Amino acid sequence: MAQRYSELSQELIQFIWKQQMFFVATAPADGYVNLSPKGLDSLRILDPNTVVWLNVTGSGNESAAHVLENGRMTIMFCAFEGKPMILRLYGKARVIHQRDEEWDAMFAHFDGLAGARQIFVLDIELALTSCGMGVPLFDYHGQRQQLVEWAEKKGPDGLEEYWERKNQVSLDGKPTGIFSDD
Repeated sequence: MAQRYSELSQELIQFIWKQQMFFVATAPADGYVNLSPKGLDSLRILDPNTVVWLNVTGSGNESAAHVLENGRMTIMFCAFEGKPMILRLYGKARVIHQRDEEWDAMFAHFDGLAGARQIFVLDIELALTSCGMGVPLFDYHGQRQQLVEWAEKKGPDGLEEYWERKNQVSLDGKPTGIFSDD
């Protein structure tokens, strides 16, 4: 049975900390919906109504474009072991880039992660749990390190060049704001 919450309870916070991955969904007003799996110890809970996640460089930058356009974001957690449950966090998000004044303070919440591109701050408007009984059981074996190793090998200059080539617009041609707020 689904339960609605206006903020994260201690029980929900504990559930989040036990999950090894989460999913982020965003959508433009018109265009493709984006849904991405995330891991790498990249999420922090700042308070019962605020979570932040450190977005590392990837092949696309859809979430940034969508958040820039309308701010809508959903983060979903699934129990792949133990008691079944799904938790979705609905709210408005904003993007913090390395050029922004808030970057250092927000980045301090994370262990340095090679390839850090943006930090997303989600102001939770609704937390919703559902049964999760249809989610299969999986055994966790660890985080993949290929993305971190790739980013370390590229270095700061290589990452910036990659952002220039691959991360300035979404699949729909919408700007991501990676280099400017325009």
